[in-house]
Amino acid sequence: QVQLVESGGGLVQAGGSLRVSCAVSGRTLSSYSMGWFRQAPGKEREFVAAISWSGGYTYYSDSVKGRFTISRDNANNTVYLQMNSLKPEDTAVYYCASSRNNLVIPKFLSAVGSWGQGTQVTVSS
Repeated sequence: QVQLVESGGGLVQAGGSLRVSCAVSGRTLSSYSMGWFRQAPGKEREFVAAISWSGGYTYYSDSVKGRFTISRDNANNTVYLQMNSLKPEDTAVYYCASSRNNLVIPKFLSAVGSWGQGTQVTVSS
């Protein structure tokens, strides 16, 4: 069974940058696509970014496109989300997600097979 452990969250001022990481164990990272979701208080969990198993394709929500970059290091079983030009509305718990099989991209909740425990990102104004 796959385990996903996020790290790197914290408090940052608006306009700043932060990188969150997701360490993957229990399966070969290169076999599956990966993604990031976030959930703000009182709101539903929403898609942020995803990356194909090879790293050749990336996907972003409109709200983060041009500011966030997803990447993966299959050799070290780690997925990253680099967040630049952060805004207060980016404040949320960020969750790492793996696809439920090697045919889907985790862009929707139904495509997710496993979740991490989440890491808090707070952007102050």
